[in-house]
Amino acid sequence: MAELDELATRVRDFGRSSAARAPLYGRLAPCIADEPEILELLGVAPAEQQLPVLLFAAVHHLVLRGDEPDLERFYPNLVGEPDSGDPFPTFRECCRRHSDALRALIATRSTQTNEVGRCSQFLPALGMLADEVGTLAHLDVGTSAGLNLLLPRYEYRFSPGGSVGGPSPVVLDCATRGGVPVPATLPDVGASIGIDIAPIDVRDDEEVRWLEACVWPDQADRFARLVAAVELARQQPPDVRRGDAIGALPELVGEASAHGHPVVTNSWVLNYLTPSQRTAYVATLDDLGNQRDLSWIIAESPAQTPELPIPAASPGEDITVLSMVTWRGGHR
Repeated sequence: MAELDELATRVRDFGRSSAARAPLYGRLAPCIADEPEILELLGVAPAEQQLPVLLFAAVHHLVLRGDEPDLERFYPNLVGEPDSGDPFPTFRECCRRHSDALRALIATRSTQTNEVGRCSQFLPALGMLADEVGTLAHLDVGTSAGLNLLLPRYEYRFSPGGSVGGPSPVVLDCATRGGVPVPATLPDVGASIGIDIAPIDVRDDEEVRWLEACVWPDQADRFARLVAAVELARQQPPDVRRGDAIGALPELVGEASAHGHPVVTNSWVLNYLTPSQRTAYVATLDDLGNQRDLSWIIAESPAQTPELPIPAASPGEDITVLSMVTWRGGHR
């Protein structure tokens, strides 16, 4: 377990960096950092998961389950007009009242993200690849519930750029700048396979609730997209496999290649790996690319994943960079 001082620093840093995107968590974080009783809850998580977002997700899970109606009034994704008062006293009481339940969640869960809006970032790159190689086979690493695998079933509205796909109950709006190559039509995808170390089954209400809990409450639009995407996925669940990305990739790339040109995607996943794991991940893709034509679309933070072959960020800049790496004829 990390020392309480270190956990407090992580929570304070998270609060400062996320305040603009997650005002509720930004307000709670400095108060949590001064409460050893709450910080200790994170100590039951594996070392790599002792993160502020895991604590926040565990509490959000209880709120979504209906266990904390008093705290719910502060969550913008759950009420039309959230309470503007101080949420921390109610948050602290929730942690005290449900300490056993929170420890159980924190000890057994990991942070999961399925921001389907990322599909609108992937689509132009996939369109370019489809123009080059034809039918694609999509492999999504760190897929969680596999919602990014439903990319061909969503509707996209690029501004500027026009609409692609649809009609769909899941509509993804995306503002563009510069010469973004928005495709005229959705690419042909012959197979879609996801892999995750702890996949979410979209047919399981409790599992889906955890996925929803990992969305920051202030991102109400993202929460609504997730709910709509889960409902769409339940009609025809995606093909999601349990496994380690590095170990499972060779077999899955081989399987996917029978259905089209293999394209590996990952988005805000590799920051959860250690530097040595990221290096091994890149080496695995290089080995596979030496054997067959392969493409890799990356949406990660350069600052948090310096081992990846993507443009470096400026000092102090924490942005997501979309990059594409290709192997053709055994050469990257």
